[in-house]
Amino acid sequence: MRAVLLDGHGGLDRLVFRGDVPVPVPTTGEVLVRIRAAAVNNTDINMRIGWYSKSVTSATGAAALPQAAAEDSGWAGDCLSFPRIQGADACGHIAAVGPGVDPARIGQRVLIDPILRPASGAALYFGSDINGAFAEFTVVPASNACAIHSMLSDVELASFPCSYLAAENMLTRAGVRAGERVLVTGASGGVGSAAVQLAKRRGAQVIAIAGQTKTAAIEALGACRVIAREADLLRELGSECIHAAIDVVGGYRFPQLLAVLARGGRYAVAGAIAGPIVELDLRALYLKDLQLRGCTVPDRAVFPALIGYIERGEIRPLVSATYPLAEIAAAQTEFMTKSHVGKIALTV
Repeated sequence: MRAVLLDGHGGLDRLVFRGDVPVPVPTTGEVLVRIRAAAVNNTDINMRIGWYSKSVTSATGAAALPQAAAEDSGWAGDCLSFPRIQGADACGHIAAVGPGVDPARIGQRVLIDPILRPASGAALYFGSDINGAFAEFTVVPASNACAIHSMLSDVELASFPCSYLAAENMLTRAGVRAGERVLVTGASGGVGSAAVQLAKRRGAQVIAIAGQTKTAAIEALGACRVIAREADLLRELGSECIHAAIDVVGGYRFPQLLAVLARGGRYAVAGAIAGPIVELDLRALYLKDLQLRGCTVPDRAVFPALIGYIERGEIRPLVSATYPLAEIAAAQTEFMTKSHVGKIALTV
């Protein structure tokens, strides 16, 4: 089969497109999925350059690590083995089933839930801990291949899993409710634009942070106000006026996010594109009774709920550009400019 192999940490040259990769074989309880479309995520870039290593303190997209620092550069802080097929977003059809899986599922259109939950041990992430969607075929547990009935294209459906799951997980962990004021950082990216839609779906009043050129696009997703990325949040909003902050940026703005949170406010984070090391005044945390929530592995019910939102048309895809899989280097190059709104997709 054709696939993109990541053969080590480094630049775009570490992404190798090949046509002679063996098709994986499903074992007991697994299905073989013919991938039709995938999408690009920050996780792909971060893993390629080794950003998950604790030795890294810079923003995402920085230069690759020396190989000596790779012992903790896996997604979960362990050593990453190569070659690896990345890709957390996948839409396709079930092409074959392993023992114990109903053969009637062959031909079913599916989205892949990227969180794998083995009976023992920690959760695994599709495209990071195991081979993912940057290939013509992949193997996953049957429970992770979730049937979907939608008129949306494969590319549109492939834009949902990773970003929308991360966004819905943050909103769920933060307990966002109708009528609350929610602040979303990085609102033009995949997770941020998903969070705007999903928070609006909950009936929240959404305030987004993004580049000024993207204001109209983000307002169209449901934001009632868009604040410029470089603006002073306290000057723009005032203190203690936000019920929940949904953050994928981190970096220097973190203290301001806590400052604008109301007493008893909730902060949820699933990314740090501006840098993972932040300044925390513990007095801001305990004197205001704030809740800080790290968000990676969602509850089991979150992905099925997301499928329902898609099927009922309650959220919509936001695909900025599409590339063939063989042009993944060009897709990641555009992704890293951060000039797009939403997702960059790949046809497989």
